[in-house]
Amino acid sequence: MLEEVTIKNFAIIEELTVRFTDGLTVLTGETGAGKSIIIDAIGLLIGGRGSVDYVRHGEERAEMEGLFHVNSSHPAREVLEQTGIEMEEDMLILRRDITNKGKSICRINGKLVTLAVLRQVGQSLVDIHGQHEHQDLMQPEKHLSVLDRYAGKKISDTYNDYLQRYRRFTKLKNDWKKWQENDQETANRLDFIRYQLDEIEKAELVPGEDDELEKEKYMLSNGEKLYTQLGHAYESLYGEGRGMDWAGLAVTHAEEAASIDDDMQPILESLQTTYYTLEEATFSLREKMDAISFDPERLNEIEARLEELKKLKRKYGDSVTDILAFASRLEEEIESLSNKEEKLGEMEKEMHETALDLQVEADTLTDLRKQAGEKLAEDVKQQLQDLFMENADMQVRVTPASSGVSYEWEQGVSVFNENGQDNVEFLMAANTGEPLKPLSKTASGGELSRIMLALKTILSGYQNVMSIIFDEVDTGVSGRVAQAIAEKIYNVSTGAQVLCISHLPQVAAMADTNLYIEKQEQKDRVTTNIKPLEDLQKTDEIARMISGVEVTELTRDNANELLSMAEKIKTNS
Repeated sequence: MLEEVTIKNFAIIEELTVRFTDGLTVLTGETGAGKSIIIDAIGLLIGGRGSVDYVRHGEERAEMEGLFHVNSSHPAREVLEQTGIEMEEDMLILRRDITNKGKSICRINGKLVTLAVLRQVGQSLVDIHGQHEHQDLMQPEKHLSVLDRYAGKKISDTYNDYLQRYRRFTKLKNDWKKWQENDQETANRLDFIRYQLDEIEKAELVPGEDDELEKEKYMLSNGEKLYTQLGHAYESLYGEGRGMDWAGLAVTHAEEAASIDDDMQPILESLQTTYYTLEEATFSLREKMDAISFDPERLNEIEARLEELKKLKRKYGDSVTDILAFASRLEEEIESLSNKEEKLGEMEKEMHETALDLQVEADTLTDLRKQAGEKLAEDVKQQLQDLFMENADMQVRVTPASSGVSYEWEQGVSVFNENGQDNVEFLMAANTGEPLKPLSKTASGGELSRIMLALKTILSGYQNVMSIIFDEVDTGVSGRVAQAIAEKIYNVSTGAQVLCISHLPQVAAMADTNLYIEKQEQKDRVTTNIKPLEDLQKTDEIARMISGVEVTELTRDNANELLSMAEKIKTNS
């Protein structure tokens, strides 16, 4: 669960630390005090979309940090293991900073992570339901994801199989479309790459010849200098009074010395070896000098060939090896384009087989959604009865999708998209005798609040989130409906931590913990503060919510009555 949140320099909040407990926590306070701002900060902490507008005026950055207690079986642990983040004593710390330049910095247990990782972990811990979700409920395109969440693993496994085949199918179809270029484009392409290949083949390239030619060119260009240096080396060794004569004389003297002193034998052998080595080197120098030729024509040939290779390199690759590899690819493409019809036939066969598999998965997905839709409709109707919409009727309509990637069969055309082949829409009739219509055409604000709460109550049992946040879900209701909503929210809190912003005294009375949010002016700046309410303070706050202006003994009596009723409901639940 969410144990603590620290918020700094966020909107009108200068610095605020809020500690939460399990059960139902209700946040109350005057309009504009900053209740929703706290929820906005938590939303950013778990990966919501950030903005520089959240940074308090005059500050460099807004900072949000949350402490969570995560049990050993929670799915977030798998993500943490994959990213190499360790946990101690089941504690998890999320932190996010947003600078006034728009940069977002995310950390989990002190380790820098991407926003995507923060969102994946954070949104598995907390589910925030705000007033904007009423608008989502009015949009049919959002209904499919609600239904799939309700169906859970039964649909998710089938959907993953479907998605894998869908991506394979779309790739095959895109490749097939590329091959369906008109004949003129194909002919032009063939002419062009044949010209390229012909140019390369006429050059009769040899792997590595550019390096060999550069080496030979260098030798020819420096032949005279090389001959001169070799001549000096040769003359230093060979000739009367030169190195070889002196070396031979040293060997003769050493032989005489060795005939007198046996210890000279190793030295003699070393001198003899050196003499023969020098003699061999002298012969090699002579051969090298004789082999050197000053051939201007060969140098011209080499330079012309290198210039030809240079032109080819500008077009086809950085080296002769790269050019030959490019030529090999051209040959493959020519073969492919020349056998276009055969290739298209193979691709069409593979695409057809993939489409067959895809259709099977899509049909299975549709059947599962229809089954889940019937069950969801019954569950919602049951929940709505508890919320005094006894005569409400609901239907989850699953119809074929109209947009996506199409495939034509003999019997018709199938349309696939990333979600399958289905459009999902919730239909509702709020009263007896009314026809089923889309929510956007039937539900009032108060009815939408009750429908959304019914869905949240149902879905909370299918989610792994430890904390659920309701941001003014009681909009547009009062009286006995308000009491029913309060009891429903409390029931959700028996299975998960619930944080709720509310203006209803009935909801505040059901709370296990009451937090009061107030706006104060300090040093010509407005800031938000929060304080837990003790018993008498809780009574006064509920009395204020009842009266709207002044707390009187009568409103206190009403508040105490609500608290007593709430206590009885908790005891009996």
